[in-house]
Amino acid sequence: MNANCAIDYRYAAEQGGAALFAPGAEQKWLLQYLPLVKRIVSQLSLQANQVLDREDMEQIGLMGLLECLRRYGTPDEQFGRFAALRIRGAILDELRRQDWRPRQVRQQTHRIRDAIRQLARQLGRVPQEEEILVAAGIDAKAYQEYLQADACEAIESLDELLQNGHEGFACGGSAVEERVLKERLLTQALSQLSERERLVLTLYYQHELSLKEIALVLELSDARVCQLSKQAIAKASRYLNERG
Repeated sequence: MNANCAIDYRYAAEQGGAALFAPGAEQKWLLQYLPLVKRIVSQLSLQANQVLDREDMEQIGLMGLLECLRRYGTPDEQFGRFAALRIRGAILDELRRQDWRPRQVRQQTHRIRDAIRQLARQLGRVPQEEEILVAAGIDAKAYQEYLQADACEAIESLDELLQNGHEGFACGGSAVEERVLKERLLTQALSQLSERERLVLTLYYQHELSLKEIALVLELSDARVCQLSKQAIAKASRYLNERG
């Protein structure tokens, strides 16, 4: 590791639990999976809204990675997916702790959401974007920001469910047993989705793409990807909760 990474490692090691590896071995694994931390930080950076800079987010992610190593043991081919949830969860926990989404933004999101629900009830169908802009009194840019914030809230909810476990599938066994059980249930949840919804979540969780990157890959509008991600997450979360 370079000098900066070595400093980060020492800080993370001080904050972590009991080590399973010799320090040199831990540093080797941290270096190997550091690109995973950086990809997740890049993925979440749009959601951070300048509350945390990339260096701080990477430090938190590094601590999450170290915790994963100490719980999981020697990494295998499945470790990356297990670690990704923990790393993302550690960063989101810190963002929540700092109340990263300003109250004004949250209030605006709720106001637009309420306006859309009321309009849908009046029309008896899903309203078109142009109708929403008029009813909510916003422009296209504000609507795009709402869709992004709304999708991020849904992603956080599923992240929290997967990160912290649920009484119906949290287990007191080893990290490997926990990972296998969660993987199985997540696979079952994904099977409830449409092909496109499943693809959106796969690109987000397994390939660590941001919503904007997913829009480019699928050649869809940002708004459509946000809608698909929210639909998919609602279905997956409902399935996981019903299993409890």
